[in-house]
Amino acid sequence: MNANPVSSANPVSKVLVLDNSAEHLPQIRSFCEHNNLVPLKVRRGAEMAVLRTNIDLGGILCSEDYGGTPEQTASIAAEIHAARPELPIILRRNARATLADLPEAVRGSFCAAYVASEMSGLRAVIAEYIFCLLYPNALLRGIAEIGAAVLRTQCSPLTVSMDTPYIVRDRVIFGELFSLIPLESAWCRGYMMLQTEEAPFMRLLSRQRSGDAGVGFRNVNDLLSEITNLIWGGFKNRYMSDDGARLAKQVQVPLIVNHLHKYISFGTENPQLCFRFNLFDPVAGGAVTMYARFVFNLSWAPEQFREIQQGASGLVDSGALELF
Repeated sequence: MNANPVSSANPVSKVLVLDNSAEHLPQIRSFCEHNNLVPLKVRRGAEMAVLRTNIDLGGILCSEDYGGTPEQTASIAAEIHAARPELPIILRRNARATLADLPEAVRGSFCAAYVASEMSGLRAVIAEYIFCLLYPNALLRGIAEIGAAVLRTQCSPLTVSMDTPYIVRDRVIFGELFSLIPLESAWCRGYMMLQTEEAPFMRLLSRQRSGDAGVGFRNVNDLLSEITNLIWGGFKNRYMSDDGARLAKQVQVPLIVNHLHKYISFGTENPQLCFRFNLFDPVAGGAVTMYARFVFNLSWAPEQFREIQQGASGLVDSGALELF
């Protein structure tokens, strides 16, 4: 992915490609390049090992010939579906773009089918299952600007870069440390979540404090809390007016966290908008990766989205400007 801040107006999504066809792989690669998808090829037999990592995906493209036999392909798909049911598995058929002729037990592992001779069918499936939410360009640009500015201030002297924003459907947690803060507005309701690894974050904080050996996990928690509050404050001042307060008493859904499996569910099938920030220490050479995920699980009305125009007073309130 591109390390430049918001290099594209559209978010991308990573898809796992389970297809060994020398004839069709170039076509699939070209389709992905033209439809904001990042294809990741996996070695046969390594599917579950890959899925057990922290790789964040939007979906899976699978050929019906991938396993060598229809039965073996069905077995692989069933295992993947059982492990990651939130990921849509799209089946490439050789003859007909349908799942209707598959046995019922097999059919449940797949969300849709397509044929290589009619890629517009795949385009429609991608739009339905991966890019089903519209994210305004101003929102993508603004989150990137706010997040990068906060991290540069709070994590100085590290350099900060950001990958192209992307869409994920999985529920995997990255690292051991994450924060949650609700988002309440007339046009959206959900959560912002930051995720990172504790050890490199702790080393960063120790270097900031001139090698202080007394830095512990509570200090790390405090810094992540401050970063979360500052990004949330910038988001609120830029995109959320006070009328969002009246929504606070509306329905909620339970959040499920399973630490053993590094899994979190927000009770919705909606994909999540993800920003990956990369922090690098040019002196010591260490690096920290931080993910910001935006989960609009309670309400999403992008047609009501408005970017709030601020004067100098608004910038002071948000912390972007200081009076001295």
